[in-house]
Amino acid sequence: MTDSQSPSSQVEQARELFFVQGRDPEPWIAPHISRSWRRSLPVDPRGGECEPMAVALLRERREQAMRLLDCAQPELDGLAEHATGNGCVVVLSDASGLILDEIGSPDFLPKAERLALRPGAGWSEHQRGTNAIGTALAERQALMVLGGEHYLAQNGTLGCAAAPIFTGRGEVAGALDISGETVRVNSHALGLVRMAAQQVGHRMMLSEASGHLLRFHPRPSLIGTAREGLMVIADGRIAAANHVALELFGHSWQELLDLDAATFLGRDWARMERRRSLLTLPGGRQIATVLERSARPGEPLSRGARRQWTPEDSAAAPPPDDVQPLLERAMRVLNQGVPVLVNGETGSGKEVFARRLHAASRRSAGPFVAVDCASLPETLIEAELFGYEDGAFTGARRRGAPGRIREAHGGMLFLDEIAEMPLALQTRLLRVLEERTVRPLGGGQGVAVDFDLACATHGDLPALVAAGRFRADLMYRVAGFTVALPPLRERADRHALIARLFLESGAAARGLRLEDEALEALAACSWPGNVRELRSVLRSLVALAEPGDAIGLDALPANLRAMPGMPAAPVPDTTSPGFGGPPPLVAITRQAIAQALQDCGHDVAEAAHRLGIHRSTVYRHLARERGRRPGG
Repeated sequence: MTDSQSPSSQVEQARELFFVQGRDPEPWIAPHISRSWRRSLPVDPRGGECEPMAVALLRERREQAMRLLDCAQPELDGLAEHATGNGCVVVLSDASGLILDEIGSPDFLPKAERLALRPGAGWSEHQRGTNAIGTALAERQALMVLGGEHYLAQNGTLGCAAAPIFTGRGEVAGALDISGETVRVNSHALGLVRMAAQQVGHRMMLSEASGHLLRFHPRPSLIGTAREGLMVIADGRIAAANHVALELFGHSWQELLDLDAATFLGRDWARMERRRSLLTLPGGRQIATVLERSARPGEPLSRGARRQWTPEDSAAAPPPDDVQPLLERAMRVLNQGVPVLVNGETGSGKEVFARRLHAASRRSAGPFVAVDCASLPETLIEAELFGYEDGAFTGARRRGAPGRIREAHGGMLFLDEIAEMPLALQTRLLRVLEERTVRPLGGGQGVAVDFDLACATHGDLPALVAAGRFRADLMYRVAGFTVALPPLRERADRHALIARLFLESGAAARGLRLEDEALEALAACSWPGNVRELRSVLRSLVALAEPGDAIGLDALPANLRAMPGMPAAPVPDTTSPGFGGPPPLVAITRQAIAQALQDCGHDVAEAAHRLGIHRSTVYRHLARERGRRPGG
């Protein structure tokens, strides 16, 4: 091997040695690839079809892995933006390599599915040979498999980075993976997926803790963040530990598990319950600790008198959920082929509900296709829904387009704001729903389609029918079962919901805590914009906070604090240039972005990274600021 050879030519040389000559390829490829190739010898390198398992069986496997799915969802959502922006997909598998969930770039998803990279497909080494998911599970480490390093030649265009997810006892629970074209996957993707897998393991360990939970770190500010050490002590013995704990103590799981806690931590460890303190270890080393107690898995851990919502509160126990009973009823009727209509105020989470419904339904392995009937121009919505043939209209793509209804075949079609659909198209949609056949614009043969249907509206369909703006027969067809989502101000679970959304808005990654007074103030708001408005406020709070901050009442925007029973908002300074300007939420968002840009020397990518937002948001801010300047 020479330094001048490219990685791809080295892999080609390795494949020649191993697959043609039967010789050792290790000088030409990474050791973990060489080991995996040898383990994969029973697999036919020519590959073949890999059909996903039946939907019913996949649903059963997903139910068995529900804790993993729940704990991984925030990381899937967090990685989705990176994956979508880079033309990749994010994949979650269980410990056997079975893909449970997939999200990411709509451009790459079809190719991923052609390569069997989809829910229900198995990607263990004994099924697919060397691949990032199966090999990470086998090697118990984060790794990349690029192009020809895959055992199967048909996967030679894939680039994949995967990391195993561990339980607190060192058992493999599953794997997270980022996959795309080979040029799209690099060490940055590997770092992201490694960190995300550790976060999932951290959350799983907290959700399963029974007994005493010891949080610790040499730096007190990192306690309560994903970088803290965690140790579960049950009946006086160490029952579980996370990766950080192993690294801080320099021990493996085999060396640490089931040891007597007093021997390892000293006799004083149990006296520190419900308070922060320094623990002196038998060797004289001191670490900052917080000790909490849970009587059984899922029971909330004990806290001190001053309540703060930390990054783990939402994982310590399943929060109350007003929507879950509605979801379960909707799923039962949807699985019988009955369309579901979701009704609720703007911002109340109708699409989120529909996505949860799809994920829990019989067609969870199929596509979820959403169409916003209110956002599409009337001249385009027909082509968007029903598809069109080549040359059907001016500007049509060559070879036509299948349309969103055909894309939903085997999954769920979600029609948001269906009340905004033009009357003429309502007739066509009704025919499709009755005949289960869709005909594209410009002629062509009808194509049979099979999908479940969910629709949403914030309007009153019966009133629209009475006014002649919506077809009565279509209303009866789409409203087989109606779900009325409660507005945020009426939800009994809003405290837990606010705490969870706070963490998902970036608080978990930055070690932020929400004090009880601030949580109560947020829960007391009327929230006319519902969950959408709440998310915007929480993102602004997170963007303005410093890592490790406890967010109190004084950090909330003034308009939120000006409510009965809460401290009065500061009197505006009418001499200030900002008086009479934008609303507080807009103002603090502008301030946060401007400060981040200044701190980063106007590096847009770095500012966006610090704020936890996409670069496009920063560019839009800059464009608006230019437009506000005189002559701009």
